[in-house]
Order: sequence, then C-alpha cells, then structure tokens
Amino acid sequence: MENQKKSAREILQDYRGPQIRIMEVCGTHTHEIFRLGIRKLLSPDIRLISGPGCPVCVTPVSFIDEAVMLALEKDVTICTFGDLVRVPGSKMSLAGARAKGGRIRVVYSPMDAADYAIRHPEEHIRHPEEQVTFLSVGFETTTPSCCLAVKKAAEAGAENFSLLTANKTMPAAYEAMKDSTDLYLYPGHVHAITGTGDCRAMAEKGTSGVIAGFTGRVARFQKGEPFWANCYPRVVTDEGSPAAQRLVAEMMEACDTEWRGIGTMPMSGLRLREAYAAYDARKKYDLPPIEGKVNPACRCGEVLQGKCLPSDCKVFGRGCTPEHPVGACMVSGEGACSAFYLYGGDYK
Repeated sequence: MENQKKSAREILQDYRGPQIRIMEVCGTHTHEIFRLGIRKLLSPDIRLISGPGCPVCVTPVSFIDEAVMLALEKDVTICTFGDLVRVPGSKMSLAGARAKGGRIRVVYSPMDAADYAIRHPEEHIRHPEEQVTFLSVGFETTTPSCCLAVKKAAEAGAENFSLLTANKTMPAAYEAMKDSTDLYLYPGHVHAITGTGDCRAMAEKGTSGVIAGFTGRVARFQKGEPFWANCYPRVVTDEGSPAAQRLVAEMMEACDTEWRGIGTMPMSGLRLREAYAAYDARKKYDLPPIEGKVNPACRCGEVLQGKCLPSDCKVFGRGCTPEHPVGACMVSGEGACSAFYLYGGDYK
C-alpha cells in the first residue's frame, strides 16, 4: 500500500533495480519529456533512448539530393514542409538550391501542394506549365493525406503534380531496434491509424511497450512477462482507422527503403502503385539512382539507433547548431539533437 501512495516524482526518482532502457520512438515524445523536466527526475537506473520516430531524421541524404535535382535540373517547383528545407544533402540543402534559383515553396499539408498545382493561388486558375512535386515524407500518420492529395490532382485532371516519396512504416523499425530497448514508448498518432496489433505482436516476441499521447502521465504495471498497454484509448483503438488503411492500401504498395542510420529495410517503405505512376516523381522525371554522402562528422545515424547521445557527438553545439546544422536530427523540430540543444545537452 505504501508504494501506491507515492507521487509520480517519487516513482521516477526512487526506482532502484536492473537498468531499464526506454525508447521514445516519436520525436515529439523526446521534446515533451525534456519540456516536462522528466529527464532531470529519472533514477540513474532508467535510461531514455531517442529512437527513429522523426520522419525527417530517418530520411536519407539521397532523398534531399533527388529533390535538389528536381529543382535545379528538372525545373520543378518543390513543395515541402519547412523542416526539410535546411536538411543537408550531399552537396547542398533545399535552401541552397533556392539560393541558386530553384523554386522551393513551404506548405503546411500535401493538399496545399495539390491546390497550388491545380490553380494559381491568386488568380484561381490552373497553370499546368509549372510542374509541382510534393516531398512526401512521413509515417502512417501523414501517408493518407498524401494519397488524398494525389486523388485530388487526378480528379482535377492535373498532370503537373507528383510525389517524391519517402513514406515509411513503423513495424520494421520496431523489429530492427528491439535489441536496443526494453520498452517502447509507442507514438499514439501512428497507432491511431494502424491500431494496436503491432504493439501486441512485439510483446508476444518479448519486447514491452506503451502507447502514449503527449501529456505527462505515470502508469504502473505488474512485473513479470513482456506486456503492452494502451494509455491513449481516447484516440487509439484496436482497429485504428480502417478508412485510412483502405485508402493507403488502394494507392500505395510496400517497397524496400533506406532509413538513415539503420540502412535499407525490406518492405518498410511505401510507393505509389502502378495505377498512379503518373504521379510518381521518380518515374515521371526518370530520376537516376543516387547514393547520398553523409558528412563524416555527423553521428545522427548512431543517435537514431540509440548507440550514443547527441551530446556525445564532437560537433554537437559547436559546428552543428539549429542555425548551421550538420545533420537532420538538429534541423527537425522532432529531432533528438534539437531537443538536447534546446533543453540542455549535458543530460544523460
């Protein structure tokens, strides 16, 4: 009964036992844990690991190189979320491409990009002379909206819109990273789409996990066998979103894809099906295979695998800052490096 009366702060501070490794799959969890001061409260026997749940962070350098090629060599207008603009490519970022005359537009959704392609934002008339590609980066949460953008362009008969896809699915990452953690802190927004089946499967294989939202909460569970728990039931259901799942299955198919720091994982990516090949930028513009070159000073790959902390990197906070990033993890608002820089890089 005494343990039941402990405050959340006491539970976090007083734990003594075998070291527990908790991987925050979602970058927003990493930032919220810092913001709420949880890292300062943790027992030394609890170790937090920032995992591969930031879509910008796990997008490979070669993808940025492809986007730069589209902008500078194919005369394509690139529409993208803002945090991709400064991610370094092999030679330059999209910001660098814009400085060289490339048309780089920041949008807030894939639908914004489709709307821009279909009609002029001021005159409200279509302008098919301008080719538009949206950089489709994200996990299960954002993929349905990318599909809807393609559907809208197709229904409008717009032949000047396409996606450059780097969409990824989480189950392969869970499997690849399971030896780096004892418990996954699963991203609630992903499982609002996919449901809880993947979490149940991982527990059956021996890796525990908790589906969580983005507010502070402490939960206690029975010691013993591997488990999974849904602490976000108001958003996450067992079946997820069948409508979103059907939409993605109709328009996209699984493919091998590269994850920064992890490598190429079979069938962990998504690309448009042949029926929508006209909206696939790689096919439309006959892009050649590109092997990106990562800055050798950058340790983003090791950070994403839980092999080191951002503060262990020699260029962290020195040569690599949000204003002058060396790697994607410092650029993205969900990146572990940006969280460590913003809230204090000395935390272990």
